[in-house]
Amino acid sequence: MGKSLIVVESPAKARTIKKYVGKNFDVVASMGHVMDLPKHRLGVDVENGFTPKYILIKEKAKVVEEIRKKAEKADKVFLASDPDREGEAIAWHIADLIDEERKKVRRVLFTEITRKGVEEGMKNPRDLDRNLFEAQVARRVLDRLVGYKLSPLLWSKVQRGLSAGRVQSVALKLICDREREIREFVPEEYWSITGLFRGKLPPDFEGKLHQIDGKKAEIKTKEEAEEILVRLADETYVVRKIEKKTRRRNPPPPFITSTLQQEAWKKLRFTADRTMRVAQSLYEGVELEGGEVTGLITYMRTDSVRVSDEAISSVRKFIERNFGKEYLPQKARVFKNKKSAQDAHEAIRPTNLDYTPESVKGRLTRDQFRLYKLIYDRFVASQMAPARFEQTTVDIAAGSYIFRATGQVPIFDGYLKVYQEEKENNRDTEKEEGKGQIPPLSEGEEVKLLKLEPKQHFTQPPPRYTESSLIKKLEEEGVGRPSTYATIIRTIKDRRYVQVEEGKFVPTELGMIVSDLLTQSFPRIMDVKFTAQMEEELDKVEEGKLEWRKAVGEFYSPFVEDLERARVEMKKVKDELIATDIICEKCGGDMVIRTGRNGRFLACKNYPECKNTKNFEEDEEGNVRVIEDIPAGKECPLCGRELVIRRFRSGRYIACPGSPECKHTEPFSTGVVCPSCKQGELVEKVTRKGKLFYSCSRYPECSFATWNEPVQRKCPACGGEVMLRRVTKKKSYLVCADKECKGKVDDDG
Repeated sequence: MGKSLIVVESPAKARTIKKYVGKNFDVVASMGHVMDLPKHRLGVDVENGFTPKYILIKEKAKVVEEIRKKAEKADKVFLASDPDREGEAIAWHIADLIDEERKKVRRVLFTEITRKGVEEGMKNPRDLDRNLFEAQVARRVLDRLVGYKLSPLLWSKVQRGLSAGRVQSVALKLICDREREIREFVPEEYWSITGLFRGKLPPDFEGKLHQIDGKKAEIKTKEEAEEILVRLADETYVVRKIEKKTRRRNPPPPFITSTLQQEAWKKLRFTADRTMRVAQSLYEGVELEGGEVTGLITYMRTDSVRVSDEAISSVRKFIERNFGKEYLPQKARVFKNKKSAQDAHEAIRPTNLDYTPESVKGRLTRDQFRLYKLIYDRFVASQMAPARFEQTTVDIAAGSYIFRATGQVPIFDGYLKVYQEEKENNRDTEKEEGKGQIPPLSEGEEVKLLKLEPKQHFTQPPPRYTESSLIKKLEEEGVGRPSTYATIIRTIKDRRYVQVEEGKFVPTELGMIVSDLLTQSFPRIMDVKFTAQMEEELDKVEEGKLEWRKAVGEFYSPFVEDLERARVEMKKVKDELIATDIICEKCGGDMVIRTGRNGRFLACKNYPECKNTKNFEEDEEGNVRVIEDIPAGKECPLCGRELVIRRFRSGRYIACPGSPECKHTEPFSTGVVCPSCKQGELVEKVTRKGKLFYSCSRYPECSFATWNEPVQRKCPACGGEVMLRRVTKKKSYLVCADKECKGKVDDDG
């Protein structure tokens, strides 16, 4: 009897599986997809039912040849690529290349890369799933048609190197629309009045003015607030009503792809891309003590919160053993899937609760440990008893005014002993119920007013999207699928359509231009509801309810009409010169707004005779203001002019104002001595993707570089001269520039 062959995507997965299947199996990695649409042409025969013209990926020729040779000698071939659409497409294409008649090819699915998971998968081989494969084909063809038709249009109208996509462009529009909301937002003033009260017993407690004459308190001006304070000064404060109730807070469900990406951003500051990369490594297998190799989590691309009966039984025993019976609910908790969930896989969970995060920490990278702990704790918490709180609400009457005090005291921590969800921002925290303690009071009791504090507030615009909140919005709207979110976000960043400032997405000038042009010319594909509806149609292909060519055809016909119209009617922004009232100080000509590789800038209309350019900004009324150069305080070594500081993307640099005659430029120095070589200074640099970093001015002799802002300050631990500023959403602190040192202090600015 000959050997059987198992084909997977990655070497890591192959190494893990090889440990389980023994000598009668060869395990080989395809290194991902082996066939794809060609890179430099459409690759879709539109006239022949949108037939995709797949070609062998050039770099995979040797891998495919190796698989072919091993398949010829094998009795059976098991295609074990990931259990999703992409995995099915990989398996289908490999089958086409090695066994077109499907005589000895079988498909196996491993939802966890453990001995048990692999054995179960091998016991249940199946035929290749045509519906699942065609669902991938439909998405690939649609995305190719949109990308390859729209991108050249943007090249001709805006600039080369841009891209558009069926889902990426809608994600960009959400960010741009939010930015417009923020810019157009007009804050409204309002006031609150908080009283500090004292009962017969401590502690003192606060209450907010809640009602005036039986209506919700709405104070719009300082004058109104002061008038109320005068009236309240002579009032008696009496407890009118006390309400006590026990609140239960149930645990969140185990992770699915989208919630893992959201929570990893909020808790760990992992991008979606980083989260999926680390999760993939935990799924594919990690070598533990004693040489055992196993996958630590189940498959990480899933939209189902379902958990197997066996896993539920295991976690319930774990909870009772480690926390006691009071932490175990009477019945196992069953979470409901969303209507759109495919339910093909379980939720993301640890494969074996015996592998606690601490017990495997020494075998994991820092990223792997942090993400594994997040997944592990969330899964355990999901089957624990709810947390319980006693909430007390007290209404205090002062004539026609009612103050309300709310206190909350924990009774039982329940699942919170293991896991607490992270809030997205301060607003979420502000919306929470009061957590202060209310002293023993009785209705009719008079309390003493210690002070009244009026406070001015302004309504806030909606917050910019973070990775977490953008993923949540995309999922809520049904745009794209969670498995694609990491790629979408990476693309809009790589194309410089957005910048990330303090963890939030800010559209660039270029991003706003592209989004506006696409929205005007392609209202259907830029519409959130239409995109969500298209996703539902593609899901029907996967379910075998809709033929994929029909789904693509219904999309393509109106798209082509919009495309033909856009070729004629879309504004040619790259040639557009927008007049301003600013005069060129070099030649007296008019300065106009042009669009370039990094967005819009001011340039002399007499170009190329005059090459004067400037950065500018617009106020809310659209008035253009030049961003003036800042003197650098030193002379140009080439021509003697005083050098100036200019901005470029997210960083600064020093330039000669005599450009283009004098082209001298130099990096902007922070003035901080390089902690590595002690000779150079740390200067600002910007990556090709527009991200600011700091490096030694003596590069390449010294290769020191950091993303964190350097500060000339002595480290309290090692005495080093340089510390680095790290900013989290909660605070800013300084860490030693020496990676071996653990020195850390609060940042006092």
